[in-house]
Amino acid sequence: MERIWLKHYPPGVSAEIDPSRYPSLVAMLEESFAKYRERTAFICMDKGLTYGETDEMSRAFGAWLQSRGLAKGARVAIMMPNVLQYPVATCAILRAGFTVVNTNPLYTTYELETQLEDAGAEAIIVLENFAHVLQRAIGKTRIKHVVVASMGDLLGIIKGTIVNLVVRRVKKMVPAYSLPGATPFNAALAAGRSMTLTRPQLGSDDLAFLQYTGGTTGIAKGAMLLHRNVVANMLQVDEWLKPVLEKEPKVDRLTVMAALPLYHIFALTACFLLGVRTGGQSILIPNPRDIPGLIKELAKYKVNHFPAVNTLYNALLNHPDFSKIDWSMLKCAVGGGMAVQKSVADRWFRATGSPLWEGYGLSETSPVLTCNSPNDPDWDGTIGLPLPSTDISIRDDGNNEVPLGEAGEICARGPQVMPSYWRRPDETANVMTPDGFFLTGDIGIMDETGRARIVDRKKDMITVSGFKVYPSEVEAVVSSHPGVHECGVVGIPDPRSGEMVKLFVVKKDPNLTEADLIAHCQKQLTPYKVPRLVEFRTELPKTNIGKILRRQLRDES
Repeated sequence: MERIWLKHYPPGVSAEIDPSRYPSLVAMLEESFAKYRERTAFICMDKGLTYGETDEMSRAFGAWLQSRGLAKGARVAIMMPNVLQYPVATCAILRAGFTVVNTNPLYTTYELETQLEDAGAEAIIVLENFAHVLQRAIGKTRIKHVVVASMGDLLGIIKGTIVNLVVRRVKKMVPAYSLPGATPFNAALAAGRSMTLTRPQLGSDDLAFLQYTGGTTGIAKGAMLLHRNVVANMLQVDEWLKPVLEKEPKVDRLTVMAALPLYHIFALTACFLLGVRTGGQSILIPNPRDIPGLIKELAKYKVNHFPAVNTLYNALLNHPDFSKIDWSMLKCAVGGGMAVQKSVADRWFRATGSPLWEGYGLSETSPVLTCNSPNDPDWDGTIGLPLPSTDISIRDDGNNEVPLGEAGEICARGPQVMPSYWRRPDETANVMTPDGFFLTGDIGIMDETGRARIVDRKKDMITVSGFKVYPSEVEAVVSSHPGVHECGVVGIPDPRSGEMVKLFVVKKDPNLTEADLIAHCQKQLTPYKVPRLVEFRTELPKTNIGKILRRQLRDES
């Protein structure tokens, strides 16, 4: 295939990257630990960790994990928001030769036990605020080792004590829990300092992350991201940003605002790993929903790199204190996870003087496939050009490439694309073409410059503030209510979150109410998956084989 986009590449950006440059992601991390030892790597609640401290702590914690008798490749889950323990734990797991299983700390018991059991996770590091959920789920998992962290663990004795007191006693953010045999994070760290980390033989084909996503069936699937996949995407993004970072005024190091949760693939790579790769410092935000708090953090630092979702940019722009932020050193603001709206992009440029780019990717692609470039100063509604070493092909249902300007499924091939789903060869076969392209499930159009535009989703996936909601999962929960005869779930436009979940229900119990269903969903689903609207009907539209027509429901909303 002809890579027509290369004619429009930014000057100085190579068409190819070499993933074999590093034998593993660990080699890349350890290069930065040695090269930038005295620099600050992470800051959270005004407490910083240097690259040297991150090196020492992750080495100690990794040694402690190895002392638990876990075999190479064992899956270790992390269930924490953006706190200093997150990067330490992630680096430790990888350096010890294990696999990171990123877990949303807002998961319900059902969601947590489903993911942990599917991954076969044997250990987990959890923030105490969410330990009560783990307590309810752990009996149905293979978890043998639990490490419980607290907000104040790495903030110093005085500040850490105060923070823990406020979190536990004043704000009452730590529900009671019982996890017999669990080890406090700082105790594991202290014990590990007297141990030696055994360097495992890691190769590019070893599994680094099990990054969970959903599918057309709503069944959770783990995208197997190998060390070489993640290394490749780091090198691709690093190459893509070169022209931006070299522009005046130059910066001696990248300051990254990590407001998106690091357990999400976009933030994991675009904030955490890219920050380490470039020797930058990442400002970790535990609660991005606290917009006044986020603005205070943004006002403290002259941020250079700010990946976020459209809804977060919009919320910031609408806050009265937004004008207090100094954006003079902002090099790159990239919207991902959901479409960037033109109104938001235009307002952002007027307010900051910096364009709002849009990137595109999926968990299965580590994640970045395409991105707007420094040559695209104005928002154009496209997802930009394919990154180096990446092929994008727009194809019809027969796997044939369609002419430029015609719609088809966006298909991707490159070193960042996963080899398969975890233990799901059938699902893998459904998304991989004979010539090695990954079927994204998104419908797009490519123009004569190689820029693509997403026009629709092939499946019925719903995107709420950048997070994916799978109708089948919500429908399964709703259908378990004894008062429900049948139901259908669709996404409808919402100015705040991009889309919201709408539920259609045919009652079995005539006394069933909207409040009953919302309460039922709240017990089993993360808040963004809970329907915001409920419509009762006497019947739902169906195909001739009885399948509910979600598209018709969406069109009628």
